[in-house]
Amino acid sequence: MTQSIAPDQLLAFIESRQSVGQLVEPAPTQAQLEQALQAALSAPDHHRLRPWQFLQVRDKGRHALGRIFLQCVKEAGVTESAQLERALAQPLRAPLILVAIVDTQQHPKVPKVEQVLSMGAAIENFLLMLNAQGYAAMWRTGTMAESGVFKQKMGLKAEDEVAGFIYIGTAARQLAPRERLSVNEFLTDWPANLL
Repeated sequence: MTQSIAPDQLLAFIESRQSVGQLVEPAPTQAQLEQALQAALSAPDHHRLRPWQFLQVRDKGRHALGRIFLQCVKEAGVTESAQLERALAQPLRAPLILVAIVDTQQHPKVPKVEQVLSMGAAIENFLLMLNAQGYAAMWRTGTMAESGVFKQKMGLKAEDEVAGFIYIGTAARQLAPRERLSVNEFLTDWPANLL
């Protein structure tokens, strides 16, 4: 039997999750990270392809990741020193980074877009569990996520999709609550003339 959670409490908890850009120590322990990933692995997954792969980057690994970021931007033709320094320092913005990779597979009934969407759902589950554990995160994409050079340097397959970099830690400061959006701005009856 499924445990029930009061819908209002669940909604309030979901609405409390926000992206936080300023992250400091502590990061989740390995056990906490694995618990959050267990939540990720509960995402909708058509035909159980399990297209999710994650690389965790901690400690000295963040410096190594920065060097890969630097190589990527250099190979893309960036020469401005401020941009090069920013690429090198990017992984130092949080004590833990999770690289989310969609291991796309050929399947007659599950197009690539469904596999990417499954990863999006997995990441949201992961972010919610981090929030429940008292941690904060920022899901980033950008140039590195789309870089073929990055995939090569990380040993990924050309067909893999980098869904993003999840920067994880403790919020450096408290954020103001997010404004609640009106559902009516996003929901339309269809077909309107039959209602």
